[in-house]
Amino acid sequence: MDPARLLDDLDAAQLEAVTTPAAPLRVLAGAGSGKTRVLTRRIAHRVATGTADPRHVLVLTFTRKAAGELLARLRALGLRDSVTAGTFHAVAYAQLRAHWSDRGQRAPELVDRRLPLIRPLVPKGVPATDVSTELEWASARDLTLDDYPAAVVAAGRRPGVDPEVVVDVGRRYAHTKQRRHLVDFDDLVRGCRDALRADPTFAAAQRWRFRHLFVDEFQDVNPLQLSLVRTWLDGADDLCVVGDPHQAIYAWNGADPELLVDFERWFPGAATVVLDDNHRSTPQVLAAAAAVLGPAATRPGALRAHRPDGPAPTVHVLADESAEAHHVARTVRDLHAPGARWSSQAVLVRTNAQTALLAEALRVAGVPHRIRGGSSLLDRAEVRTALAGLRRHTGPFSVALDDLAAEVGPLEPDPEPSAPDDESSSSDDATPEGDAAAERRAALGALVTLGREYARTDPRPSGDGFWGWLRATSGGDGPDGDAVEVVTFHAAKGLEWPIVHLAGLEAGYVPIGHARTPAALDEERRLLHVAVTRAEHVLRLTWARQRTLGTRVVGREPSPFLAELAMATAPEPLANPVSGVARARAQVPTPVVPVDEAVAQRTDALRDWRERRARAAAVPPEVVLDDATLVALATEPPVTLDDVAAVPGIGPVRARRLGPLVLEVLAELSPPAPEGAPSGAAPRRGARAPRG
Repeated sequence: MDPARLLDDLDAAQLEAVTTPAAPLRVLAGAGSGKTRVLTRRIAHRVATGTADPRHVLVLTFTRKAAGELLARLRALGLRDSVTAGTFHAVAYAQLRAHWSDRGQRAPELVDRRLPLIRPLVPKGVPATDVSTELEWASARDLTLDDYPAAVVAAGRRPGVDPEVVVDVGRRYAHTKQRRHLVDFDDLVRGCRDALRADPTFAAAQRWRFRHLFVDEFQDVNPLQLSLVRTWLDGADDLCVVGDPHQAIYAWNGADPELLVDFERWFPGAATVVLDDNHRSTPQVLAAAAAVLGPAATRPGALRAHRPDGPAPTVHVLADESAEAHHVARTVRDLHAPGARWSSQAVLVRTNAQTALLAEALRVAGVPHRIRGGSSLLDRAEVRTALAGLRRHTGPFSVALDDLAAEVGPLEPDPEPSAPDDESSSSDDATPEGDAAAERRAALGALVTLGREYARTDPRPSGDGFWGWLRATSGGDGPDGDAVEVVTFHAAKGLEWPIVHLAGLEAGYVPIGHARTPAALDEERRLLHVAVTRAEHVLRLTWARQRTLGTRVVGREPSPFLAELAMATAPEPLANPVSGVARARAQVPTPVVPVDEAVAQRTDALRDWRERRARAAAVPPEVVLDDATLVALATEPPVTLDDVAAVPGIGPVRARRLGPLVLEVLAELSPPAPEGAPSGAAPRRGARAPRG
């Protein structure tokens, strides 16, 4: 590998992060700033310059997918020798197997699903999933069972089960594993850490093998994982971590973003490089993303845009959840440019329970789609049980549905988010149960809503018909797999699309209802920031005035974050602004409306040109120029490229690229030049074209 070529296309901050000899090193990498590029280039550059041996490099990630992508990029850069990359669990398991083998011990059997072991130990009426989740959380926080009850109170956690029950089941579960010679995923990281501490020979061998440590997504590290990293280093400083505190969204699962924020506390003398140049999103998207962070945006890592201007995000309010879903589907269809791929758009929601209704609306609109990670609603045990009951019911379907609604009762949306994939999960969209009772009721409430939607379309609704209808909504891919993705905010992390629709932006969803502490509300802000920064060009936001939740229709209010977001967007006016969002409308200029024939003619010509350019580039027309900008150009036609750059919504970068074409279109419609003026001169900037 040529070290110089590895640096060719890096910006100044990326170059510093790749080449600095500082260690330990913390790289704060905001959304769209090239995190993976920097991580892979730093590894490759160190190998190319002889400061690291690839056989002694270890990269710790949080998903198998991330590890695979990182290794693929290293190979593409020309790194032929083997670098070890894997999740904390996978690496710890491999090292423990070597440890057991060296000691002549039979390796315990790894249990990939703990629920079958926990379920018989749980008292009747207590959900085993709740207990399992709490044991996992305690393990991630590196807590003993004795410490767990006090830690739950200190964290403001709502486990949905008596902490003393968790302690009792945890002790019996540990005894069961010991008796049957088993380990689960939570045992691996702790077991590796403890083996390094207890066995000097094993520790020396592992520290010799892996001398250069890199950790991806360090904001997601939990205290137990940090303990393993520090034990592995044992005072050495060859460590580089990459992360973004603004994308820390897994505190409910034990992750602690303060471990990244206070990095120097754990690794004294560490250096920091900040990547704050965003190469993904338009300035308008980034303004919205910064706004929702609130005071947290003053931390290092506030993003600077390096893409040209785009349309301002818009907010629409709909009558109810059904109207919202169909509005989103129509908008997706309308923004689908001829020749473009459906996969350039995504619909993001806060909870799994919201995905099914949106998927049905997309199906009705004829939009190929998929729910990322599968149809999570239909995979839930309580939903399958309820569907079986509806199919067995011999009376009117409406009666069975009303009975189910009554069983669910009135509820508020209060489910927990979706987890990333890992060795402990069989799906990219597994659902932890931080508030399991609310999650189950929300899922059944979503099923009732879908049942009513189905009943409006079938003159003779039945349980079997509903089952078939639901299965039809869970598919919808195009023949080549091209499809709009419907995905939760959490599962969208690390992904990006040119066009993003955020649905259900209501108090109770965003922030989620059970987020009541300052720390929980801060995490909800960061989660919305992650969702917003998935958009490259176009961002559409919606919410509903009311939703049917269980047995009652509930009036809804917009997310309190929406007002802050709206005030940061320009130049388009908000669509249907309400409540707190209305305050932003006065600050957003209203586009000029064409009032005479000449202005209308120029507007139409510019619109036709925009359509042609959008089709050629396979992007939505408003990605080229939005309507407000077209009207401004037609009303006061520019003469020079500087004039074009001065038009709101264009700027110097777009003026250089599009300005000559815009001036050409306008010149073709210019009135005859006054005597003495150059032939074909365009109207003076600010002058009105004559009528006719």
